[in-house]
Order: sequence, then C-alpha cells, then structure tokens
Amino acid sequence: MKLRRGAVKRDCRRVFVALASRTNLGAGDALAYTLENARSLIGVVLIILICWLFSENKRRFPFFLTLGSLAVQAGLVLLLFAIPNSHAVLQGVTSAVDGLADASDKGAQFVFGYLSGGDSPFATTQPDNTLPFVFGFRVLPLILVISALSALLWHWGVLKWLTRGFGFLFEKTMNLGGASALAVAANIFMGMVESPIVIRAYLDKLSRAELFLMMVVGLATVAGSTMVAYAVILGPVLPNAAGHVLVASIISAPAGILLARIMIPEEHKAGTPYDHTTALQYEGSMDAITRGVQDGVMVAVNVAAFIIVFVAFVWLGNNLLAAAQSVFVYWHVIPPETPVVTLQSIFGYVFAPVAYAIGIPWNEALAAGHILGVKLFLTEFIAYIDLGAIPADAMSERTRMILTYAICGFANVASVGIMTGGMTVLMPERRTEIMSLAWKALLPGFLATLMTAAVVAAMPASIFG
Repeated sequence: MKLRRGAVKRDCRRVFVALASRTNLGAGDALAYTLENARSLIGVVLIILICWLFSENKRRFPFFLTLGSLAVQAGLVLLLFAIPNSHAVLQGVTSAVDGLADASDKGAQFVFGYLSGGDSPFATTQPDNTLPFVFGFRVLPLILVISALSALLWHWGVLKWLTRGFGFLFEKTMNLGGASALAVAANIFMGMVESPIVIRAYLDKLSRAELFLMMVVGLATVAGSTMVAYAVILGPVLPNAAGHVLVASIISAPAGILLARIMIPEEHKAGTPYDHTTALQYEGSMDAITRGVQDGVMVAVNVAAFIIVFVAFVWLGNNLLAAAQSVFVYWHVIPPETPVVTLQSIFGYVFAPVAYAIGIPWNEALAAGHILGVKLFLTEFIAYIDLGAIPADAMSERTRMILTYAICGFANVASVGIMTGGMTVLMPERRTEIMSLAWKALLPGFLATLMTAAVVAAMPASIFG
C-alpha cells in the first residue's frame, strides 16, 4: 500500500510538472500554493452563502451553475494568464491602451494645451517640465475617444461579433436565454444602460429573474470607455494594469450570473427568444462616431459631476466627524491624542475583514478595506484614484492586483440611480418592477467583483508574473 501511495504521489507530481511545462508556470511554482491562496476560497463560500441567505427560493440552489461559474472564471484566468505567450498578449493590450491614451492626450492638448500633459510654459517641479496628472484634462477626454471608438467598432461589427461570441458561451455553459445571454455579454464592453439597448426588442419578454440578472451583471462589470481610464490611472503602479482591468470585467460576468440566479432563481427554463438582431444600429461610420461622442460626453459629465459631489461629501463628512471628535475631547470623553477619525478610516475598519476574506494579508487589510468602502459608497472611479495614489512600495503588487479586480464594477450607491433612470426610460411599463429590484441588485453586484477577486487570489501568484 505504501509503495502504491508513493507511486500515486510521483504520478501526480509528474502531471503537475507536465502542466507547468505547458504554461507560464515553473514546476516549483505550480506546487507553490500557500494558505493565503486557500483562504480566499473561504471568501468565495461566504459570498455564495450570503446570497443564498437573501434568496427568494432557498430550495432552488443552482449547484451545477455554481460549479460551472467557478470553472468558467478559473478557466478564463488560466486561459488569459497561464498559457504560453499570454503575457505577451496582455502586454500588447497594455501597449494598445497606452497608444489610445497618447492619442487622446494629443487631441486634448490641441484644445487644453499644457493642462493635458504637454510641456508647461513655466517651470514646474516635474522632471520633464510638465504639470502633475490632472484628472479632468487627462482621463475625461479619454472617455470621449473610447466611447466614439467603441461605437465605430460596433458599427463595423467587431464588438458585435465579440459580444455574440461571449453570449454564445454564457448561453451554452450557464443555461441563459439567448436574449439575456447577449445582454450579459454586452455588459462586458458597454455600460449598464447601453447594454439593454442591444436587446431592446426583447425587454418586455424578459422574466423577472432575467431582468434581475441583467441588472446584477450590469453592476458587476464596467464599460469599455471607463475601463481604459482605470488602466491609465493604475498604469504607473501596477504592471499590465490594462490586462487586469479587461480580464476583471470579463470574468465578473459569470460571478454576477451565479449570484443573481442564487438570489432570484429562474422558476422556468430560461428561453427568451432571440434572432440575432439588435436595436443598437448606426446609419454609417460618421453617425457611429457622432453618437459615440455624444454618449461619451454624457458619461464624462456624469463621471466628473459624481466625483466632484462625492469628494465634497467626503470632506463634509470628515469635517463633521472632526467637529464631533473635538467636542468629545473638550468634554474629556476621549483623550486628545486619539487619532483623527475620518470616513476613510471607518471604511477601513468596517471592510478590513472583507478584504482579509478575499485573500488580502491582514497587515494590508485596513488600507484595502478603505478602498472597498470608497468603491461601494462613493464610486469605483474614486476608489481607483485612491488605489493609484498609494505608493508602489506602500502596498504589495498582489494586494493591488486583487483590489483591481475587487473594485472593477459599477456596483455603488450612485450607479443604482443611473441604472434605474436608464432602464425606466427603456421599459416604462416595468417601472415598479425595476425600482423594486434595483437596490436588491446592489448586493450581488458588489459581491460579484469580490468573488472575482477571491478567485484570482486563489490562483498561484506566479501565473500573473
């Protein structure tokens, strides 16, 4: 028996080494699996358990969908990171994003001059005589360019066929109806309001569970126009930032599907009819560019407005907390040397256990919890800005990578308002139903990105090398 057991061990090791030789892993790396990786699997279980506790029908738990969703997520991560030359592909994505950012800067510099990254007409403290990174003049113009480019690629059929490909994958592997599968796939590249337009002719035919699923996936993913902006923000502190953001939006879709199905199971077999037509059409290339720019303006204005308002709210909240703390110090309720309490520190303490559960080390969980709280209660844009502002040596690359996945989604308080506003315009007859489901969708939408981060954290760090 001992001899047989030893032979089995040797056979398993040979298989592992063989797999490693076919991927980007070394033999030692393939076997290097730590408790940090395993702990994040507990986070996956907890996330599924939370959604089950809020389920409308706890007896209809989708066991096979759970296994399939996790397999699809893990498979996509391995496909995009572990296969030979995958890092070269992701590096190409990063180079493409850098090229788009440079092109956007050139257009913005023509309008705004040195404020958009050109040479400053006066001396600055920057080594290349440019101004510091100005969000409004560097990121918002990029949203306009990507929005117009996305519309053009849709008109040319590139995004349309990519969307249909992912739609086919979700339809066959997760038992979705054709129309809802296409809407879910569209969410990978478009916003949570734009993607329902793709299946506008079928919106009135969607079941309640399918409508909820579309909302959850919309909150669990991001639009292409903002995706590139996040990558630009994280580029200086995270290698292959563009690749990570792109992968995050793709693999969060299966997580959103699973958690939505757990909370509101489909009572009947999903089968909304679909004939591969779409309501999102352009008259020509110039019409696509024009309407893409117009849509981009709305997105850019919304992003700027929400950031201004929520940053102001944070300052108001911090000032109120400081005033209250000074009163407590004056009345000797707390000692004067008590650290200053801010919303950010509260977020850190509240969400630190969440960060720890998805695989982040405890010594970095407080800083990570702050990022997660900002993402949920403010916006993911502010969370990415805060994450990008953390010096490279102040946070490990692995933690920064996990957080990139954890906050790559529209699931925040402000987005619920945007989503309900857009969907009620498209489906006025289902307004009451939309309003009743919107806030319920926020929880699984937020948890979906955490589940994605936990799945990534469960992988050996060496595959992302």
